[in-house]
Amino acid sequence: MAADARNQLIDERRGRQLPTAPAAPYRPTTTVSGTSGRPAPTAPTEQLSRGRPTFTSTAPVAVPLPDAQGLRDAPTPLVVHGCWYPSADPTGEHVAFICDRGGVPQLWASSADGSAAHLLDTDPDPVTEVSWSPDGHWIAYTSAPGGGEHTRVLCVRPDGTGRRVLAGAEPGQFAHLGCWTRDGSALAVTVAEPAAVALGHGMTGHAPHPPSEVPAEAHGAVLPAGWADRDGHATLLGVGGGNRVAAGPGRHPAPDPHGDTAAAAGGGLAAYLVDPEGEVSPVLLATEAGAAALRVCDISADGRLALLRRGPRGRREAMVVRTTEPRTACVVPVADGDPWIGRFSPDGRTLWLRSDAHREFPALLAATLDAGGECTGLRVAARRDAAGLELLTVSDDGGSAVLAWNVHGASELEVLALPGAGQGDATAPPQAVPLPHEVVTRIAPGGPSGMFLALSGSRRRPGVWWLPDGVSPVRTGWSARDEDAAPPGRPPVRPVPVRLRARDGLPLGGWYYRAPDRGPGRPAPCVIHLHGGPEEQERPVFNPLYHELLGRGLDVFAPDVRGSSGWGRSFVDADLGTGRFSAIDDVADCAAHAVAAGLADPTRLAVMGRSYGGYLVLASMVWHPELFRTGITVCGMSDFATFFAGTEQWIAQSAAAKYGHPEHDRELLHALSPMSRVDALRAPLLAVHGEHDTNVPPGESEQMVRAARERGVPAELLLLRNEGHEFLRADNRRLFRRTAGEWMERHLND
Repeated sequence: MAADARNQLIDERRGRQLPTAPAAPYRPTTTVSGTSGRPAPTAPTEQLSRGRPTFTSTAPVAVPLPDAQGLRDAPTPLVVHGCWYPSADPTGEHVAFICDRGGVPQLWASSADGSAAHLLDTDPDPVTEVSWSPDGHWIAYTSAPGGGEHTRVLCVRPDGTGRRVLAGAEPGQFAHLGCWTRDGSALAVTVAEPAAVALGHGMTGHAPHPPSEVPAEAHGAVLPAGWADRDGHATLLGVGGGNRVAAGPGRHPAPDPHGDTAAAAGGGLAAYLVDPEGEVSPVLLATEAGAAALRVCDISADGRLALLRRGPRGRREAMVVRTTEPRTACVVPVADGDPWIGRFSPDGRTLWLRSDAHREFPALLAATLDAGGECTGLRVAARRDAAGLELLTVSDDGGSAVLAWNVHGASELEVLALPGAGQGDATAPPQAVPLPHEVVTRIAPGGPSGMFLALSGSRRRPGVWWLPDGVSPVRTGWSARDEDAAPPGRPPVRPVPVRLRARDGLPLGGWYYRAPDRGPGRPAPCVIHLHGGPEEQERPVFNPLYHELLGRGLDVFAPDVRGSSGWGRSFVDADLGTGRFSAIDDVADCAAHAVAAGLADPTRLAVMGRSYGGYLVLASMVWHPELFRTGITVCGMSDFATFFAGTEQWIAQSAAAKYGHPEHDRELLHALSPMSRVDALRAPLLAVHGEHDTNVPPGESEQMVRAARERGVPAELLLLRNEGHEFLRADNRRLFRRTAGEWMERHLND
């Protein structure tokens, strides 16, 4: 878009207020004044929330930043950089994206043809999400100050000016990006605040409810009665006395997004509409307590309906909310994974959803809505028998959808024509889109014609590709070249799929990477690498760690043990409860398969993994101590009791649904904890952790290393500065890879 045309649109935007529905929306009177005592900002127009109950959480306030002076000079690029998470302007002529060519993921913008790329934010805080407003005036993004887990939402104009924090600026707060309204006048954000009683030892606050008073259900999360407080930095339910109303006659929290307005004050989430201009006070849309995952995914064109995702892992729900009254109109189960679960048709009468409701694999569902948003019909619009719908993007005009299917870890992309409301199933066959990489990580509409794809492959760095005609992907000029994927002398390796059966007969899968120049029939030292989640999935994407190990002559086998996604709901749930013991045995069975296939040397096996995969490393080393010569755990849990005591309260609530309740399942969690069997540890151990990790606190690695050393087992700890649960800085990533490679080479090649 030309600069003068864009400036004209910006001028027209001045003075515009948040869109309002036909009737005055249900809002609290003090949507901005919160527990911090900060005065509410005033708007030049009448408050939108007059005459409603008070919401006690702190609403976000825009904070202008002084260093927003325009486009930044591009830093000297790293040769091996990646680009991902594209979001285009309304014309499709420009696109914003995340790129780590300066050493840390930052916000960039460029013309679609890649002729000019500009850095929009020079802060060293990693950027995680990007969204260009539908009117073209703002680019919103999420960043992680200090590289930790507490994020904030910012926005900046496409010319690099006007940068400001929209949500998450308050101490102890964090925020997530939601959708824009269709006219671009407001951005949805989700804000979370820790409970007053959840701030740590010695902190003042309300006394917690006794177990008998804590509600057993919290906005869709079915929790056992007696969900109790715990030691450490947080409580399992972040509720302060008087801040949470127990469920009872006439008050059922699950279907009512507005009902328990004090939930966010007790440590839950609150979703707001925020004016990026700062002219109108934030507008409360919904709250969620418990194992919260609240995100605003779409708002209908007329502003009457909002689509939200909520609920704990494994039990996500799509919720259609009427913005004019405190009522949920429709609830449909949806799949885990990508939070952008669906979109309304332009007339608001059809809701397109990526859902696994009553299905093994997610499919495209069409929900027919009446004028009030009630669901009057639900049908399957597109499905596959043994593959799940992973990404869904619906065009602005509602005429087509782009679908990315997960086929055993690789992606298949297609464009599907969508019928209008009430026209029945789509009859035109979908159009397949050829892919130059194995995996699609994001789909972004590219204006009136075309789209942008974020792609990643086993032998290529993540990049952004432009599809001007929908069928012929073109790599953008600012994405790294294929030949720059790996350092000289270490050619990238394409993995081969592996299928095997666990000892109880359950089919397992994964990907095997063979070190270069190793001929068939030559068993090799092999590293079993385990992904996190446990609901993540091993994908054939470029992993610099794998190529570090491969370059040192080590094979890598990356399996999906039970609990992984991509293989159906039953497989995801197969590790629940005592099934986790079988997941630990899966690791040993994968190692045995690699040996039996003649790929791996049984005397030179190692195990490595991050997050939940780091837990499996420790568990495998103490349950099968004779199997592995060494192990590396990265941000892994070593004791479920200390993990629940130290993690973020919302992580604890979500984890309880997967691992077990820390009170009611205490004996099971103790039996599953590697620290409970540390006497069986025999092999040398390297632990790696980010110093700012609040998902799995560094103490989980520290106590395991200390216990190993006390028992005479060699153990070391690498603590990475300015990193959280993910390692995002180039220098730290290099240090991690080099340390891990040297450790494995020393213990497997001696």
